[in-house]
Amino acid sequence: MLGSPLLPKTAPFAEDQLAALNSVMSATTADQRQWLSGFLAGFAAANDPRQVAAPAAPAAKRTPLTILFGTESGNSEALAAQTRKVATKLGFAPKVVDMADIDMAQLAALENVVIIAATWGEGDPPQRAVDFQEALMADDAPRMDKLRYSVLALGDRAYAQFCEVGKRFDARLAALGATRVADRVDCDLDFEAPANAWIDSTLALLKPADAAAADEHAVIHVDFARGAAEGPTRAKPFAAEATEHVRLTGSRSSSDTHHIEISLEGSGIAYEPGDALGVVPTNDPALADEVLTAAGLAGNADLRTALIERLDITTLTGKQVEDFGKLTGFAPEAGWATGRQIIDLLEAGSSKLTPEQLTGLLRPLPPRYYSIASSRKAVGEEAHLLVAALRYDSFGRARQGVASIDMTVRHRGSMNVFLRANQHFRLPSDPARPIVMVGPGTGVAPFRGFMQEREASGATGKNWLFFGHRNYMHDFLYQLEWQDWLANGTLNRMDVAFSRDQPDKRYVQDVMWEQRRDLAGWLRDGAALYVCGDMNAMAKDVHAVLLRILADQGSPDAKAELDAIRRDGRYLRDVY
Repeated sequence: MLGSPLLPKTAPFAEDQLAALNSVMSATTADQRQWLSGFLAGFAAANDPRQVAAPAAPAAKRTPLTILFGTESGNSEALAAQTRKVATKLGFAPKVVDMADIDMAQLAALENVVIIAATWGEGDPPQRAVDFQEALMADDAPRMDKLRYSVLALGDRAYAQFCEVGKRFDARLAALGATRVADRVDCDLDFEAPANAWIDSTLALLKPADAAAADEHAVIHVDFARGAAEGPTRAKPFAAEATEHVRLTGSRSSSDTHHIEISLEGSGIAYEPGDALGVVPTNDPALADEVLTAAGLAGNADLRTALIERLDITTLTGKQVEDFGKLTGFAPEAGWATGRQIIDLLEAGSSKLTPEQLTGLLRPLPPRYYSIASSRKAVGEEAHLLVAALRYDSFGRARQGVASIDMTVRHRGSMNVFLRANQHFRLPSDPARPIVMVGPGTGVAPFRGFMQEREASGATGKNWLFFGHRNYMHDFLYQLEWQDWLANGTLNRMDVAFSRDQPDKRYVQDVMWEQRRDLAGWLRDGAALYVCGDMNAMAKDVHAVLLRILADQGSPDAKAELDAIRRDGRYLRDVY
């Protein structure tokens, strides 16, 4: 304790305040006085305008980084989102940009860019990257001398033009003067590991020495199979119960098409019309046994499980033929893989493999994606799928699909599923906007969901469907539902084409041409046009007839007009 007054009579306090303060202070300990000193200093700093805070240390410099993606199925977009997370933890200031949202002048002004580009079909860019590719390849594309970049290319070795879009972008940027800081990586369907390695090396090379320090707790490798979605994923799907199976095609139809209703209760999956459901399938056990026998590995139970559940034993690529040849000396003519499968390769090579050689030859079994044929507004916690069971013959052998047979034959009661959102195949935000839907065969699936949604939400926009299949009597999918929607006014128009009902085959593009005057009028009045189905033939034929229609209906530049409709977000495709 202090034995004498601490505050002099000259202190700026009244006499009673001095007495009170001295009384308190005289009874304090050293620790109490130290605490009080700090409290008063803090109080003054917070409340006295004469107190000036010390200047803050300058923030560490964060390296700007643009992550540019071009996607059709969503993989590139998911990779871009995950790359942003990793880059942020490493001290970058990253920004994710869709290729549809950048022009060449903006690109040329950037310094650090990573490009994640998917190839669609036989060397085509994703739809939203078409303009980007045209501008980059144009003769008047600007120099890119400031740009430092690297490319991650996504593709599928089952196609001849493997990763062609990424290769094209990589070569063109270098030709325009950009600096490649890390070699391009070309990824097949099993892209997770090479994508992780590419990110590690590329970000390390792009980051200057004076950039902000990395987060010491950063987890560099990420599970890209999770994508950007919450809930079930490809790596951890939801075990869904199939509550209803109805064969929609007649017994005399050459198509075996099923309507399947799946319970999503408890899954956390909240889909929107236009989204797809990913299905994790299993292979035919009988085919797995054939593969094991042909490889000289019959009786290996663990390997059999891997062939059924985890590895692709149907698709055959040129690279697999090449790799098999290195092991065995088998060297068929160019293009031999087309129309054949792994079992053909093993039997033709007549060579025995070790388990490691066989598994090293095979790709991971990829999920299959099915457009959801329902709206949650109409069906609640369910998703409806439209599945055509695939069966065909080639090179003297009966073949069948993987997921389609799994769902319609082998595992009718359950399936492992996850959501693949499709932000670029949505109904218009304006419910009064008219829509035109082109969906032959199972491509009609999302449009059933569209109609359920438009009816349940009271949308006032007009709706027009073009549907096609083989025979009216056997293949008119959801016929009664379309007729009910026509009757109650939800569906305003429906035009159909059944290709085998007359001597000359008649397809949806032929009916579109017949209705060209009205179709052009709808488009010019602001309608949104949706196309779903086969990418290789139907989608190209529909695109070609749209150009013909616009030209026939007075457009001085049909391509420019259709491009303008696409850029306006009114020409949307979900093709496969």
